[in-house]
Amino acid sequence: MPFLSAALSRIKPSPTNFASDRARRLKAEGRDIVAVSSGEPDFDTPDNIRAAANAAIARGRTKYTPVAGIPELREAIVLKFKRENHLEYQAAQTIVSTGGKQVVANALLATVDPGDEVIIPAPYWVSYPELVQLCGGTPVAVTTDVADGFKLRAEALEAAISPRTKWLIMNSPCNPSGAVYTFDELKALAEVLKRHRHVWILTDDIYEHLVYGDLTFATLAQVEPELYERTLTVNGVSKAYAMTGWRIGFAGGPQKLIKAMETIQSQVTSGSCSVSQWAAVEALNGPKDFLNDRRKAFEQRRDLVVSMLNQARGIQCPIPDGAFYVYPSCAGVIGRRMADGQTIKTDEDFVLALLESEGVAVVHGSAFGCGPNFRISYAASMDLLDEACRRIQRFCASLK
Repeated sequence: MPFLSAALSRIKPSPTNFASDRARRLKAEGRDIVAVSSGEPDFDTPDNIRAAANAAIARGRTKYTPVAGIPELREAIVLKFKRENHLEYQAAQTIVSTGGKQVVANALLATVDPGDEVIIPAPYWVSYPELVQLCGGTPVAVTTDVADGFKLRAEALEAAISPRTKWLIMNSPCNPSGAVYTFDELKALAEVLKRHRHVWILTDDIYEHLVYGDLTFATLAQVEPELYERTLTVNGVSKAYAMTGWRIGFAGGPQKLIKAMETIQSQVTSGSCSVSQWAAVEALNGPKDFLNDRRKAFEQRRDLVVSMLNQARGIQCPIPDGAFYVYPSCAGVIGRRMADGQTIKTDEDFVLALLESEGVAVVHGSAFGCGPNFRISYAASMDLLDEACRRIQRFCASLK
């Protein structure tokens, strides 16, 4: 009788976490490592949010919290959805979890049975298909194309839907591609979804405040109110507010789904950290002036990275419209040889060789379901990004 569960055999460790952990390990060993693999802003959490956390500690707000979140945060989430997304939720239609990943996991664990299918546009965040498989479901990856801006098209969605489809997972702005869906593009997808009433929609909006140029963020339940009753709108404070370590994600959706997710959470983690929740109240209700300054900083970093990567031999890097990642193609270096005679056959070969040769840590694109590509996070200083790109240029120039 095996000791480990069959569910464990269906999933693998997160490649993004693995890449970041490997970079930290090599750095601790004394290697000169430039890590641009982690999706974590280098900015500090704003002062007012940290002050709110300190005040919560001083007031003794350090006890267990309600499973679905403290009332003050759930009300702040209601106001956030109304103010920023024109979505009307009641507090009972919201849930607070230990990060956005737990929100997604709760939703899938509460709804997905063996044989159920979940449509996921590729490239995708690495955890989506793994969480579906953990639940015994079947991820249905729909590969998108750089010519379409790595965005799911209505006809491709229509073709992917089957009687077994339970969910469509949407992520805009997208990790890893930076793709941002326009209102009209979402409307076209919504027209398909209106015809297939058995399909639920999970929209992961965690990068909502990182949209560049003249684009305006929109989410599906906002674009098509008819989908409101079968849409879970997921968000959190980690990216926009530089609160990754505070571990607060949240969602709004139909009350029966939220209640089911609360049941799951009650047996896994119970309520999220009390101090983090009080900090998140301040994040959602407090000043937003810094968001625009940080968005401009990210846009400058994006432009630097795109320009320098497109000067690297064999690399083609499209300009993303959102998030803080670029997703360049390394197809031009596949088949080339390194100085030791080894041939680069895959994007994973490229990433491993880049780390070994130049000490640059990135994540291979096949981990996101679409290659040969690789992902760089530009949530780092201009100096570090400049150094990383110079090393990539040097490595690509050395290939024969």
